[in-house]
Amino acid sequence: MNLKRQLFLASLLMLLIPWAGLKFVLELDNALRAQALQQLQEKGDRLAELAGDALLGDPVTEGAEAIYAIATDQSPKVDGFTTTWPGFNENEEQLPWQFTPGQTDLRWLAVSNNRNLYLLVQKRDQGLRPFNPNNPEQRHDRFEMVLAAPANDLEQSGQPQTWLIRTTAPGANVPALIEGDVNKPDRQLEVAWEDLASRWQLELRMPKPAPGSRLGFQAVQTAEPPQAWGTSISPPPLLVQRNTDLERALTSQLSEGQQVTVMEPAGWIVAHTQHPFTGRAPDFDDFSAAQILEQITLNALRSLVRLYQPDPQPLAETNHQLHTGGLPEHHLVEQNGTVWLATEHTFFGGRSLVLKQSLDQLLSVSGSALGSVLARSLLIILALTLVLLGYASWLSWRIARLQRLVSASVDDDGRILGGIPPASARDELGQLQQHFGQMVSRLQSYNQYLESFSRRLSHELKTPVAVVRSSLENLAHSDSDQERQQYLARASAATERLRRILNSMSEAARLEQSFDQADKESFDLADVVRQATAAYQQLDCQHRFHCQMPESACPLMGSPEMLVQMLDKLVDNARDFTPEGGTIALCLEQHSDHYQLEVFNEGSSLPAHTGVDIFGAFVSQREGKTEGHLGQGLLIVRLIADYHNGRVEARNHHQNGVDGVCFRVIIPATDNESRTAP
Repeated sequence: MNLKRQLFLASLLMLLIPWAGLKFVLELDNALRAQALQQLQEKGDRLAELAGDALLGDPVTEGAEAIYAIATDQSPKVDGFTTTWPGFNENEEQLPWQFTPGQTDLRWLAVSNNRNLYLLVQKRDQGLRPFNPNNPEQRHDRFEMVLAAPANDLEQSGQPQTWLIRTTAPGANVPALIEGDVNKPDRQLEVAWEDLASRWQLELRMPKPAPGSRLGFQAVQTAEPPQAWGTSISPPPLLVQRNTDLERALTSQLSEGQQVTVMEPAGWIVAHTQHPFTGRAPDFDDFSAAQILEQITLNALRSLVRLYQPDPQPLAETNHQLHTGGLPEHHLVEQNGTVWLATEHTFFGGRSLVLKQSLDQLLSVSGSALGSVLARSLLIILALTLVLLGYASWLSWRIARLQRLVSASVDDDGRILGGIPPASARDELGQLQQHFGQMVSRLQSYNQYLESFSRRLSHELKTPVAVVRSSLENLAHSDSDQERQQYLARASAATERLRRILNSMSEAARLEQSFDQADKESFDLADVVRQATAAYQQLDCQHRFHCQMPESACPLMGSPEMLVQMLDKLVDNARDFTPEGGTIALCLEQHSDHYQLEVFNEGSSLPAHTGVDIFGAFVSQREGKTEGHLGQGLLIVRLIADYHNGRVEARNHHQNGVDGVCFRVIIPATDNESRTAP
């Protein structure tokens, strides 16, 4: 897999950014819902106190009889027909009828506005039987109604007010007789009674009773009633109607997107309002293509956030009754296709208040945040992907260029054709090109050395071989023993020279093998160097030797014979490059954790860097002095230094006013005794 594909796959890990953004938005949504729930609970407590002060009548408990008046802004026309009643849609069966318990053939509907209460009653499976004034004892249909003032209304307290309604013929303007007295018709009540063949229908309008009043009615078919007929509807059911004053007070306390419902213990809704929508809904035709796309995207993001929310509990409102059954732990409910965040509060008389906040605003905030996170994440991913692909292309081009340079520097036979130019970049690839250039340069120098090594070896072997051959030829033609001895001596000397050359070639290999059998011992390094320097001065009278040693002992764990061999190689190398009468200085310094041994010779200098390690195998920098030197001396120096866990380095040095070369060997002294031979 190439570098571009690797970086492309690595860039796919950046897809974790939108995933992390989604997690952040979901946590934000949870935090927003928790904060909104806390605010709802605080506001719900205040609204429950307000509703408790406004609703002082008797509560409608579960199982108690009640008449619920539906709130409306309309004014139904009292004409005996249902076409003007709220909710009528060409089919009166769709109206929210209520039924009297035990009388399935009697159904009714009550609505109220700010001024009046309207009552619609139908008696099914029976036509209208009008009242015959000439024969009062004849059976006829009659409608009896009772209204009792609230118990807390001192001005209206007393006997309930009763009405008797009967008609001599179907139609409007049917009189409502107060307490059944024909001489006391109630002009405030408007009544219409129609005969619809298979059923009769009564419409009634009356002034709106005070909150907490009780209203009862019954439809009977009988003759003239006894004197105390109104007692048969005692006590009348509670009249449950929407409290408009309370609704106005609650509306002023609501915020945008909030809705409140106040219920009796039996579930009847006595107040229901929401924050009025003051804005204007945007027209779809006014949207531009960008706005349409924005709305679609926002709805999709809102749906995505909604997908991770808990499932809401459905709330079903039937016949203007609402039973929550206890809100779920997450307080999410669904009603009429809308998801709400709801809180429930109980107050005076067991009544309850449900405050709901639409999730649309929260989802809009979360969806907008998610959209912003996703959009920015995708832009960042796209930008970083392009940058990574561009960077990968640039790296690929540099690597391919370096590959071409390396291929062009070596031919098929392995010969070095040329060097690699230095890189201008300072990064890892630039350093790699620099190292390749150094490697090619060293290989080129090493190849040159190998090519010259055969010539040097041929030159070294040519002379002793020629001496041996000529001595043997002359030996065959010699007559005297003296001549034969002379030729044998010359052949023996040439053979010995051949042996030394071959031994020099294998000296380094034998030294590495001897490391396995060598035993380290404790010795004084200063004493070994001092004795070796004295021996060099006795054997070489053409150079001056100077030795500088510390006064104290320099204990070392190692092989003194190998260190002497290392000194021999360094001093032999120094003698080869030091002019006659020149100085060779040996200096041993003792430090806290290592010893530093230096061998300085004057009169020579290291050549410019050729890319060849002078401490490598078969490396010789002697020009014109190649006889007997195959470039193994400094290699042996490095091997012995490595054996003692040290290192060796060489540099041009200026000392005591003269220029020369200094070879420095650094050998650790700390924990040296614990080191073992490799």
